[in-house]
Amino acid sequence: MLSSENAEKALKNFFRKHFVGQLADICKVLGTSSRTSVFRRLKPLGYLSSFTHAGRYYTLADVPQFDPWGLWFYREAGFSAAGTLKETVVKLVDGSPTGMTTAELRALLKLPVTNALSNTLGSLVQGAWLQQDPLGGRRLYLSADHRQADEQRARQQQQRDVALASPATVTTETVIAVLVEALRAGEALLVKPSVVSSRLQARGVTVDTAQVEQIFAHYGLRPGKKTAVPASRPSRS
Repeated sequence: MLSSENAEKALKNFFRKHFVGQLADICKVLGTSSRTSVFRRLKPLGYLSSFTHAGRYYTLADVPQFDPWGLWFYREAGFSAAGTLKETVVKLVDGSPTGMTTAELRALLKLPVTNALSNTLGSLVQGAWLQQDPLGGRRLYLSADHRQADEQRARQQQQRDVALASPATVTTETVIAVLVEALRAGEALLVKPSVVSSRLQARGVTVDTAQVEQIFAHYGLRPGKKTAVPASRPSRS
């Protein structure tokens, strides 16, 4: 087992090189098989456990570069500024102006186990951490705060009314938002229109999958292909 000083250096070097590790990796770095010893060495440095994979991945607190939702992904492991999966879901729903559907949350969280999110949502609703409303055959999750939930419902209805009234209208700002989301840094392949739509709707941008597909077609973007800058760009005027 390394001394405190040597352990700090070894851990910093490990995470500077690998960014993320599992318990077995950290044990090897520190020369111990004791979980207690590992966490005693990690605690002074500040560490995070993943909200994916039942918290089996670890990183130092200063490694992640969180996106606007407070999420950071390294390969298959996801980390959240909020902490656990439950805490992350509550923060995302509370922070959404229109509440969030399961599809929107799934698109943001990229959970490798499909039922992990459903189980988490069920537990949060049962524990009164979130509210749940039906939404056209889907489930809409809202803040546990009744006043905030009422505001989210109202904005959600307004957003749907606007989409129904002018389904083919897409503003220049929306086109730009779609392209930025589709070509965002860190995505090796162009994401699907449904994922782009879900991510943007989670941020309050009114755009459905069909509209995203139209934008993709116009700029020659094909899901599953390596991202590339489109040949033409929308005018900012």
